[in-house]
Amino acid sequence: MKKTHFIHPDYLELHKIREITKKNYSLALSEESKERITHCRSYLEKKLEESEAAFYGINTGFGSLYNVRISKSETEQLQHNLVMSHACGTGDEVPQDVVRLMLLLKIQSLSYGYSGIRTALVERLIYFYNQDILPVIYQQGSLGASGDLAPLAHLSLPLIGLGEVYYQDQKQPSAKVLESLAISPLRLQAKEGLAMLNGTQFSTAYAVWCMLQADSLFEMATHAAALSVDAFNCHWSPFEARLHQIRPHSGQQKVAADICELLRDSPLYQSEKEHVQDPYAFRCIPQVHGASWDALQYIKGVVMTEANSVTDNPNIFPDDDLILSGGNFHAQPIALVLDHLAIALAELGSISERRVYQLISGNRGLPAFLVRRPGINSGLMIPQYTAASIVSQNKQLCTPASIDSIVSSNGQEDHVSMAANAATKAYRVVENLERLLAIEWMTAAQALAFRRPLHTSPQLEKLIEKYRNLVPVLEEDRILSEDIHKTIRFIQSLEQKRSL
Repeated sequence: MKKTHFIHPDYLELHKIREITKKNYSLALSEESKERITHCRSYLEKKLEESEAAFYGINTGFGSLYNVRISKSETEQLQHNLVMSHACGTGDEVPQDVVRLMLLLKIQSLSYGYSGIRTALVERLIYFYNQDILPVIYQQGSLGASGDLAPLAHLSLPLIGLGEVYYQDQKQPSAKVLESLAISPLRLQAKEGLAMLNGTQFSTAYAVWCMLQADSLFEMATHAAALSVDAFNCHWSPFEARLHQIRPHSGQQKVAADICELLRDSPLYQSEKEHVQDPYAFRCIPQVHGASWDALQYIKGVVMTEANSVTDNPNIFPDDDLILSGGNFHAQPIALVLDHLAIALAELGSISERRVYQLISGNRGLPAFLVRRPGINSGLMIPQYTAASIVSQNKQLCTPASIDSIVSSNGQEDHVSMAANAATKAYRVVENLERLLAIEWMTAAQALAFRRPLHTSPQLEKLIEKYRNLVPVLEEDRILSEDIHKTIRFIQSLEQKRSL
């Protein structure tokens, strides 16, 4: 039987999101959240009944049409039209793991009771999440300023029986799925369409997904680096704690300590060295990896603040008798950290490729391209080409999106964040980093074979033993694309084990 996570106003931690998604929890509204939502909705309905004041997006048009008043009789049609007109997404579909996170984050944001929606709307979103009814959403269309409008419109379409969803592993019209489940489409009431479309849940869902992956990939980067250090017969001194006590960046200290722990009791690590210093890609692992670690800690804080925020507009404060129009939907905080995230992760991949290059270069007693008969065999020559290509692509993907802005809505929305573009770029950098670490692991494991009978540490040897059940030592040329893909699956199996 599934466990249930109750949506409530308390801070939702990243590790809890991992637990909810990985262990397939069901969602339910807590009593406190129900009371907050109901209280806010009751206030709004009373306010609209008693007041003739204009409230943006509730009884007015949207964007530059904010000065067009909408009659009470047209309020429902206004919300329905909003969702339809804004569903202008295009491009590739958003991955289903990200769609699930969008649902979770939108539910969380609406549950605080500042959005003026009915509990029925949130309960329908929860039903979609629990039944794995996933709206078809497209990656392109959001400027990341007045909320992630187009993606969130596609998230909203199935609520009113429009658009498409994935259900039971099939893409189907949402109307067909709702009919099969004997569910009527919702008739959106005042403010509800706007509450759904305003918000940063598209960009933030990507950011959360990237952070969940980054935690595991960073650990794998440390393991791959440690294996490379031993495979290249590197000196121990760059990881000695006293070095890092006099430059005490927390990430630098952490990485140095982790490398020492991974290589504890390694005969290779403790062996006499003929050389005095190693190339930067090995010697500066604590400094480079550590800087990325520090960046990730900052980024995590911003992302989780956003995940726990109310980001629609206007916001309703029933206890203060206020309806405030503002800009909480502007995704600049997420845009900046998504660009930062892409850069921090790309650097892990960049230095990883440099270690691959050194390992195949025929230095330190290793054969050229890590094969016994180079010439007739190319060995691991071309995986380094592949890694170099991916690193180059990452550099292109790291061009910041957050520094761009294009005026929209007749100048009403005159500065935008482009967080959505930052999000989809960061997603690709994460995928690329996994591939780069797989190539480094494959290369370092191959180099280690030429150090026998010496061994690395017991814990790394245990991983190598598991790895060799999937990918044998390269004795002569074979199709290495298959080895890379097997190595990626090996890394993913380790990530899955750690995340559970």
